[in-house]
Amino acid sequence: MTEITIAWLSLPFFVGFVIYLFPKLDRILALSIAVISAAYATQIFVEELVLNIQLVDNFGVTLTVDQLSGFFILTNALVTAAVIIYCWQTGKTAFFYMQLIILHGSVNATFICADFISLYVALEVISIASFLLIAYPRTDRSIWVGLRYLFTSNVAMLFYLVGAVLVYQAHNSFSYAGLRGSPSEAVALIFLGLLVKGGIFVSGLWLPLTHSESESPVSAVLSGVVVKAGVFPLVRCALILEEIDPIVRLFGVITAVLGVGFAVFEKDSKRMLAFHTVSQLGFVLAAPMVGGFYALTHGLVKSALFLITGVLPSRDFKQLQHQPMDTKIWLALAIASFSISGFPLLSGFGAKVLTSKNLLPWQVIGMNLAALGTAISFAKFIFLPHQKLAGNGDQMIKLDEKTGEQGDEGKKIQPGFWWAMVILLGGLVGANVFYYQAYSLQNTIKPLATIALGWAAYLAVFKKLVIKIPRDLELFDHLMGVMSLMLILLFWIVWTQTQYLT
Repeated sequence: MTEITIAWLSLPFFVGFVIYLFPKLDRILALSIAVISAAYATQIFVEELVLNIQLVDNFGVTLTVDQLSGFFILTNALVTAAVIIYCWQTGKTAFFYMQLIILHGSVNATFICADFISLYVALEVISIASFLLIAYPRTDRSIWVGLRYLFTSNVAMLFYLVGAVLVYQAHNSFSYAGLRGSPSEAVALIFLGLLVKGGIFVSGLWLPLTHSESESPVSAVLSGVVVKAGVFPLVRCALILEEIDPIVRLFGVITAVLGVGFAVFEKDSKRMLAFHTVSQLGFVLAAPMVGGFYALTHGLVKSALFLITGVLPSRDFKQLQHQPMDTKIWLALAIASFSISGFPLLSGFGAKVLTSKNLLPWQVIGMNLAALGTAISFAKFIFLPHQKLAGNGDQMIKLDEKTGEQGDEGKKIQPGFWWAMVILLGGLVGANVFYYQAYSLQNTIKPLATIALGWAAYLAVFKKLVIKIPRDLELFDHLMGVMSLMLILLFWIVWTQTQYLT
């Protein structure tokens, strides 16, 4: 199994370059990699695989494969496959598919790395591949958004690298377990890098602009899997070191509340989804033991929602409320919104129930507020007008210019869109198998009550509110300044735990 794992990890990078040699096979080769990753993840669950691979013993360079990895790898596989199929007939070049597969492989690497130096390499490759995908349209706007993301990411990783060196200095090893007994500043620096990469708390306020201004398939990949490359190591460290667990849970709660606080007032659909990505990453961190299952359901939902918003007539909720969409599109939008709100029969319900059962008492109030905010946020989609359009219903209405996807104006919705929905929304139904025990009367009452209260609050209050959210904290110079403040906060939090870390 060790040889299979190494081959699986290396294959996307090899195939990525082969795509350039055989550009006519780009889509087939790219899709085959996603299928192979899905098969590998399935094998992890079927065999209940737990694998530890020592690559360089002297430096603590190791790989760890287990069910936690399996959830994240499966998410990456399904999202990548759906995006490839979505783009199948859109005229994307071999360069796009090459970068998508290299991104897929580097994200997979973060899900099995168990040391800080291998993780650093994988995260840097992710930054470069993501930048190239964000800037793919080659417009001035896309290039600036891509450079903004790349620079923010690289600054964060410089902090991270210094922290990794301090861990090695303390233990002569880059292993995650080396956080125990390392200087407080090492833990703070590493956490700062991961919080920025994962879009956590105020360190993640680069995320709304980046995700909302990218093309819809790129937004789906960024929100569905890329940000989880920064979240996964935090979850892994919390599970390895019990003294890290409270810190990770704390950031999970405040991130869930912060993200949803912005989302409920946001009037731009793609920005709302981006803010909600921040919130949902908080749910993953709030209960590390079950974070893998929540990451799977969130990745499927958020990717589907970003792809759907790419075919809506506008990004502005006010315009959408007066311009009915096709009922088929609304059904896809409603299914995804129901799932993330925690409605039964979809895996989002099981994920929320399982997460709530693994919360500590001090987390309950904050996470309940975040769950209520989620129901309010997605009521915006559920209560949009819809009707059966004349003809085949696949005519795409002219897109809002804010999407930056003017090239798709006037075209029909490609068949690939519906196949992508089958993969993502079908996955939300199929993923129920991971926690079918959630379906009991006691577990059902609370999520349904939360959804009902959220819908009532939306219809009675939030639908009528006109509050413009300030974007000052999203400015580039403020993002850099926030890193310094976050570093001070992290150092203080870790320093208070010094008696446990030594």
